[in-house]
Amino acid sequence: MAAPQKSEFGNSLDLVDIKEIKENVAITKDGSMKQIVMVGGVNFALKSETEQKIITEGYQNLLNGIDFPLQVVIHSRKVNIEKYISGLLARKESEESPLLRSQIDEYVEFIRGFVQKNAIMEKTFLVVVPFYPGGSISFKQKSLLGALPFFGKKKDVKQEAAAKTATDKEIENTFHENMAQLAQRTGQVMSSLLNIGLDATILENDALIELFYNFYNPQTVERDNITVPDESKK
Repeated sequence: MAAPQKSEFGNSLDLVDIKEIKENVAITKDGSMKQIVMVGGVNFALKSETEQKIITEGYQNLLNGIDFPLQVVIHSRKVNIEKYISGLLARKESEESPLLRSQIDEYVEFIRGFVQKNAIMEKTFLVVVPFYPGGSISFKQKSLLGALPFFGKKKDVKQEAAAKTATDKEIENTFHENMAQLAQRTGQVMSSLLNIGLDATILENDALIELFYNFYNPQTVERDNITVPDESKK
């Protein structure tokens, strides 16, 4: 990976609010923790009046049932068709019929020409569930590691190592305590979304990395699209 660019405005990483991605959680620079739920879309207009009423009431129950903030993000990005075209060309190589091979070539050219003239956009629906820890992990770390040794006293390397190990354990324990509360919130949101009849899944580490990569690099060629897993296949 190329080194971060520097300019008169400072390091480009300063513009990225994400500090760390750990255990399917995005940790921001202010210490807050966020889990992101990807939600499948639904064509509301094609639903019957009864189904529309159920969806609307379910959404109202979701909003009325939470006592913490939520962020709903609709992310649009240009669809990368290269993987689809590669699949068609692979199919062509295994096709014995000259007529079908010719039709595949024509179809590939049609798709490429259509996409070149008309940008095909894919919408991704995300629900961001935040948790703001009451205590600051960084403060505890500084208070335990930042104390100056007693003047004139020789450093005890073993004692310092033990103190650092204890601090690391405390930080890890605090993280998992906060993680449990965040997971409870996320579970509540997931349950409400599923009751509405929407497909929903929590983005894991790799999907989060790809998501933020696409956010911060919208002009680059994107990797494989993120999709909501088919729950029926689990």
